[in-house]
Amino acid sequence: MAIIHLTDGGFAAAIASGTVLVDFWADWCGPCKMLAPMIEELAEAFEGKVTVGKLDTDANAQTAQAYGISAIPTVIVFKNGVETTRIIGVHPKEAYAEALA
Repeated sequence: MAIIHLTDGGFAAAIASGTVLVDFWADWCGPCKMLAPMIEELAEAFEGKVTVGKLDTDANAQTAQAYGISAIPTVIVFKNGVETTRIIGVHPKEAYAEALA
């Protein structure tokens, strides 16, 4: 499954239905680069069950600000548009998988 690249313009629609994991990141962020392979593995593991997206906080500051993103990486799981889990920093892949269960 491909990871979708989210923007300010389409963010609300992207998280509106189903379970969506969003990785808030930036290109200059070292820990974000460490997390990226895990996000790709989660997208594969949960294909057909969960939508996995990434939002570049530098290019989409409006959405990052709206969700109070003050540290990256931040991963938020939404279920039908409602935030259910927020994980800040890099954690073992199992922590993200648990949030999707």
